[in-house]
Amino acid sequence: MEKNDTLTALKGVAVGSFSDSEHLTGCTVIRFPREGVVAGVDVRGSAPGTRETDLLNPVNLVERVHALVLSGGSGYGLDAAGGVVQRLEEEGIGLDTGGGIRVPIVPAAVLYDLTAGSSSVRPGRTEGYEACRNPRTDPVAQGNVGAGTGATVGKVMGMDRAMKGGLGSSFRELAGGAVAASVVAVNALGDVVDPGSGRILAGTRGDRKGEFLNSTRVLMEHSELTLFAGTSTTLAVVAFNVPFTKAQLTKIAGMAHDGLARAIQPVHTMVDGDTVFAVSVPQENNPPSLDVTVAGTAAAEVLSEAVVRGVTSAGSLGGFPCRTEWEEE
Repeated sequence: MEKNDTLTALKGVAVGSFSDSEHLTGCTVIRFPREGVVAGVDVRGSAPGTRETDLLNPVNLVERVHALVLSGGSGYGLDAAGGVVQRLEEEGIGLDTGGGIRVPIVPAAVLYDLTAGSSSVRPGRTEGYEACRNPRTDPVAQGNVGAGTGATVGKVMGMDRAMKGGLGSSFRELAGGAVAASVVAVNALGDVVDPGSGRILAGTRGDRKGEFLNSTRVLMEHSELTLFAGTSTTLAVVAFNVPFTKAQLTKIAGMAHDGLARAIQPVHTMVDGDTVFAVSVPQENNPPSLDVTVAGTAAAEVLSEAVVRGVTSAGSLGGFPCRTEWEEE
């Protein structure tokens, strides 16, 4: 049996995806136990597209979410969350608001993939519904899947020099029985680098196979470049089997962004809407404990690893070469 070292190795988490390889778009739905889970969020990119993230502010009322949606399609892709809400309502899942009325709480965030494939085809209610209807607990498929289907990286010189991004996931066992896991759709303006060596794994292509222009250097040397708003965005979820509060998870989500910064250069730009959700999916009996600082540190580690997996698992698609195709022979 294949070892599961992805998000779904965390008990209580299931992942469903819709993937359209022809039009280069898709969505990923992360489902939780019926009662929902406590969640926080941190948005660092300056071009976000989100739904119901205000609910996750620690000062606001709602404590639990029932699913999360990561979607392609830019602002249009937020419609996918409506299909998830519909499916959860059919299953009787949601916040009890009295009188037998339950409202599913489904925060969502979107990335921009409209110039990767067809700008007129994007995930909607039907696609979100189907992804939610068939969640799986086996290892998360990575690469050109779900929200990673139309994901690309290395766009500072335009799409003609971009490379394929993708969906990545990682899982880490910590001391005392605690675990940290993540899933990420890597669709960055910048390059994806090896966090240890700084070597570019996928990014803005040079003129020869295997050559990279180094997106950070390009930006530093060409101040006249025009970067179109909202054309990128990396979306992520980090999860723990430890009971945390909304305030603690908000802090953990913020620290998890360090993982993006280690693996994506540059990151959190004006044209990225980088968003990280953090959730607590505790065990029913004797859940482990974990210091928030340790949890945030672990979140950054599993997230940077998932970013690397997202691009190394992706295959060439839609004219965008993947890492293995672009490597020097």
